[in-house]
Amino acid sequence: MTRFNNSFALKAVTLSAILSMTAGLAMAGDGNVSTNQILDALKPKPVTRGLSAGPQVDPAVQAKESTFLNTVRNRSTRSLSTGEGEQIAELAATKPKIDLEIQFDYNSADIAKTSVPSVQALGKALSDPSLKGSTFVVAGHTDAVGTEAYNQGLSERRADTIKKYLVLNYGLTGTDLVTVGYGKTKLKDAANGADPINRRVQVVNMDTKTASK
Repeated sequence: MTRFNNSFALKAVTLSAILSMTAGLAMAGDGNVSTNQILDALKPKPVTRGLSAGPQVDPAVQAKESTFLNTVRNRSTRSLSTGEGEQIAELAATKPKIDLEIQFDYNSADIAKTSVPSVQALGKALSDPSLKGSTFVVAGHTDAVGTEAYNQGLSERRADTIKKYLVLNYGLTGTDLVTVGYGKTKLKDAANGADPINRRVQVVNMDTKTASK
Protein backbone atom coordinates (compact mmCIF):
# COMPACT_ATOMS: atom_id res chain seq x y z
CA MET A 1 0.00 0.00 0.00
CA THR A 2 2.82 2.36 0.89
CA ARG A 3 4.55 1.58 -2.38
CA PHE A 4 1.31 2.32 -4.26
CA ASN A 5 0.87 5.63 -2.46
CA ASN A 6 4.46 6.65 -3.15
CA SER A 7 4.12 5.74 -6.81
CA PHE A 8 0.85 7.66 -7.09
CA ALA A 9 2.38 10.70 -5.41
CA LEU A 10 5.39 10.62 -7.73
CA LYS A 11 3.14 10.48 -10.81
CA ALA A 12 1.04 13.33 -9.46
CA VAL A 13 4.11 15.48 -8.89
CA THR A 14 5.44 14.68 -12.36
CA LEU A 15 2.09 15.54 -13.98
CA SER A 16 1.92 18.77 -12.01
CA ALA A 17 5.41 19.75 -13.18
CA ILE A 18 4.51 19.05 -16.81
CA LEU A 19 1.34 21.12 -16.55
CA SER A 20 3.28 23.97 -14.95
CA MET A 21 5.85 23.94 -17.74
CA THR A 22 3.09 23.92 -20.35
CA ALA A 23 1.37 26.85 -18.69
CA GLY A 24 4.66 28.72 -18.58
CA LEU A 25 5.18 28.24 -22.29
CA ALA A 26 1.64 29.37 -23.02
CA MET A 27 2.15 32.53 -21.00
CA ALA A 28 5.44 33.21 -22.77
CA GLY A 29 3.72 32.78 -26.11
CA ASP A 30 0.99 35.22 -25.08
CA GLY A 31 3.67 37.87 -24.70
CA ASN A 32 4.27 37.96 -28.44
CA VAL A 33 2.77 40.74 -30.54
CA SER A 34 1.10 40.55 -33.94
CA THR A 35 2.13 42.26 -37.15
CA ASN A 36 -0.96 44.47 -37.01
CA GLN A 37 -0.15 45.59 -33.46
CA ILE A 38 3.31 46.65 -34.56
CA LEU A 39 1.96 48.41 -37.65
CA ASP A 40 -0.58 50.33 -35.59
CA ALA A 41 2.10 51.44 -33.14
CA LEU A 42 4.63 52.50 -35.77
CA LYS A 43 2.37 54.24 -38.29
CA PRO A 44 3.01 57.97 -37.91
CA LYS A 45 0.06 60.24 -37.28
CA PRO A 46 -0.46 62.72 -40.11
CA VAL A 47 1.05 66.11 -39.35
CA THR A 48 0.44 69.43 -40.99
CA ARG A 49 2.31 72.60 -41.70
CA GLY A 50 1.12 76.05 -40.65
CA LEU A 51 -1.80 76.97 -38.45
CA SER A 52 -4.21 74.17 -39.32
CA ALA A 53 -5.57 71.98 -36.57
CA GLY A 54 -3.79 68.83 -35.44
CA PRO A 55 -0.15 67.96 -34.84
CA GLN A 56 2.24 70.24 -36.70
CA VAL A 57 5.83 69.92 -37.83
CA ASP A 58 8.50 72.57 -38.00
CA PRO A 59 10.32 72.18 -41.35
CA ALA A 60 13.58 73.42 -39.82
CA VAL A 61 13.39 70.89 -37.00
CA GLN A 62 12.49 68.11 -39.42
CA ALA A 63 15.45 69.00 -41.63
CA LYS A 64 17.79 68.98 -38.63
CA GLU A 65 16.52 65.55 -37.58
CA SER A 66 17.00 64.18 -41.09
CA THR A 67 20.54 65.52 -41.22
CA PHE A 68 21.37 63.84 -37.93
CA LEU A 69 19.84 60.52 -39.00
CA ASN A 70 21.94 60.60 -42.15
CA THR A 71 25.08 60.85 -40.02
CA VAL A 72 24.25 57.62 -38.17
CA ARG A 73 23.17 55.57 -41.17
CA ASN A 74 25.58 52.82 -42.17
CA ARG A 75 27.37 53.26 -38.86
CA SER A 76 28.23 50.26 -36.73
CA THR A 77 26.44 50.23 -33.39
CA ARG A 78 29.68 50.43 -31.47
CA SER A 79 30.81 53.50 -33.39
CA LEU A 80 28.03 55.64 -31.94
CA SER A 81 29.14 57.96 -29.18
CA THR A 82 27.25 58.30 -25.91
CA GLY A 83 26.08 61.71 -27.03
CA GLU A 84 24.72 60.34 -30.30
CA GLY A 85 22.93 57.58 -28.46
CA GLU A 86 21.29 60.08 -26.15
CA GLN A 87 20.32 62.27 -29.09
CA ILE A 88 18.64 59.29 -30.71
CA ALA A 89 16.77 58.60 -27.47
CA GLU A 90 15.66 62.23 -27.26
CA LEU A 91 14.30 62.18 -30.80
CA ALA A 92 12.69 58.78 -30.28
CA ALA A 93 10.69 60.11 -27.31
CA THR A 94 8.36 61.97 -29.67
CA LYS A 95 8.15 59.34 -32.42
CA PRO A 96 5.85 56.35 -32.98
CA LYS A 97 7.40 53.42 -31.16
CA ILE A 98 6.78 50.01 -29.70
CA ASP A 99 8.60 48.36 -26.83
CA LEU A 100 8.79 44.69 -27.82
CA GLU A 101 9.22 41.96 -25.27
CA ILE A 102 11.87 40.28 -27.39
CA GLN A 103 13.66 38.19 -24.84
CA PHE A 104 17.23 37.00 -25.17
CA ASP A 105 18.92 34.08 -23.53
CA TYR A 106 20.63 35.08 -20.31
CA ASN A 107 24.06 36.62 -20.88
CA SER A 108 23.61 36.19 -24.62
CA ALA A 109 22.59 37.97 -27.82
CA ASP A 110 20.68 34.89 -28.99
CA ILE A 111 16.95 35.45 -29.42
CA ALA A 112 14.93 33.29 -27.03
CA LYS A 113 12.82 30.72 -28.86
CA THR A 114 9.63 32.05 -27.26
CA SER A 115 10.31 35.47 -28.80
CA VAL A 116 10.96 34.39 -32.38
CA PRO A 117 7.27 34.98 -33.34
CA SER A 118 7.61 38.62 -32.25
CA VAL A 119 10.73 39.11 -34.36
CA GLN A 120 8.95 37.55 -37.35
CA ALA A 121 5.96 39.84 -36.81
CA LEU A 122 8.37 42.79 -36.66
CA GLY A 123 9.92 41.79 -39.98
CA LYS A 124 6.51 41.58 -41.66
CA ALA A 125 5.49 44.94 -40.22
CA LEU A 126 8.65 46.82 -41.22
CA SER A 127 8.47 45.43 -44.76
CA ASP A 128 4.82 46.46 -45.11
CA PRO A 129 4.20 49.00 -47.93
CA SER A 130 2.60 51.43 -45.47
CA LEU A 131 5.96 51.91 -43.75
CA LYS A 132 8.05 52.02 -46.91
CA GLY A 133 10.72 54.72 -46.85
CA SER A 134 10.84 55.01 -43.07
CA THR A 135 13.99 54.87 -41.01
CA PHE A 136 13.76 52.70 -37.91
CA VAL A 137 15.85 52.72 -34.77
CA VAL A 138 16.38 49.34 -33.14
CA ALA A 139 17.49 49.89 -29.55
CA GLY A 140 18.86 47.06 -27.44
CA HIS A 141 18.59 46.89 -23.66
CA THR A 142 19.91 44.57 -20.95
CA ASP A 143 19.01 43.86 -17.35
CA ALA A 144 21.01 45.38 -14.50
CA VAL A 145 23.17 42.33 -13.77
CA GLY A 146 26.83 42.85 -14.63
CA THR A 147 29.09 45.81 -15.27
CA GLU A 148 28.12 48.84 -17.32
CA ALA A 149 30.78 48.15 -19.94
CA TYR A 150 29.75 44.52 -20.41
CA ASN A 151 26.03 45.34 -20.61
CA GLN A 152 26.67 48.13 -23.07
CA GLY A 153 28.41 45.73 -25.43
CA LEU A 154 25.72 43.09 -24.91
CA SER A 155 22.91 45.52 -25.72
CA GLU A 156 24.69 46.55 -28.90
CA ARG A 157 25.07 42.93 -29.98
CA ARG A 158 21.38 42.32 -29.29
CA ALA A 159 20.35 45.26 -31.45
CA ASP A 160 22.67 44.02 -34.21
CA THR A 161 21.16 40.53 -33.96
CA ILE A 162 17.69 41.90 -34.66
CA LYS A 163 18.97 44.00 -37.56
CA LYS A 164 20.75 41.05 -39.16
CA TYR A 165 17.65 38.88 -38.76
CA LEU A 166 15.45 41.49 -40.45
CA VAL A 167 17.86 42.11 -43.32
CA LEU A 168 18.45 38.43 -44.01
CA ASN A 169 14.89 37.21 -43.67
CA TYR A 170 12.75 40.13 -44.79
CA GLY A 171 14.86 41.93 -47.36
CA LEU A 172 15.02 45.16 -45.40
CA THR A 173 17.74 47.63 -46.31
CA GLY A 174 20.44 47.92 -43.69
CA THR A 175 20.63 51.68 -44.17
CA ASP A 176 17.01 51.99 -43.02
CA LEU A 177 17.81 50.33 -39.71
CA VAL A 178 19.84 52.32 -37.16
CA THR A 179 20.95 50.22 -34.21
CA VAL A 180 21.90 51.54 -30.80
CA GLY A 181 22.60 49.95 -27.43
CA TYR A 182 21.77 51.42 -24.04
CA GLY A 183 23.04 48.68 -21.77
CA LYS A 184 21.37 48.91 -18.38
CA THR A 185 20.94 52.69 -18.44
CA LYS A 186 17.25 52.65 -19.42
CA LEU A 187 15.65 49.81 -17.47
CA LYS A 188 11.99 49.12 -18.10
CA ASP A 189 11.58 47.98 -14.50
CA ALA A 190 14.14 49.91 -12.47
CA ALA A 191 12.83 48.47 -9.21
CA ASN A 192 13.67 44.95 -10.40
CA GLY A 193 16.81 45.39 -12.43
CA ALA A 194 17.48 41.66 -12.81
CA ASP A 195 14.02 40.92 -14.21
CA PRO A 196 14.13 39.41 -17.74
CA ILE A 197 11.60 42.05 -18.84
CA ASN A 198 14.53 44.46 -19.04
CA ARG A 199 16.22 42.37 -21.74
CA ARG A 200 14.24 43.85 -24.60
CA VAL A 201 14.27 45.73 -27.88
CA GLN A 202 12.54 49.01 -28.66
CA VAL A 203 11.71 49.89 -32.26
CA VAL A 204 11.06 53.50 -33.27
CA ASN A 205 9.81 54.94 -36.55
CA MET A 206 11.98 58.06 -36.88
CA ASP A 207 10.17 59.49 -39.90
CA THR A 208 7.37 62.02 -39.59
CA LYS A 209 5.05 62.07 -42.57
CA THR A 210 3.57 65.40 -43.63
CA ALA A 211 -0.09 65.26 -44.53
CA SER A 212 -0.92 66.62 -47.95
CA LYS A 213 -3.47 69.40 -48.30
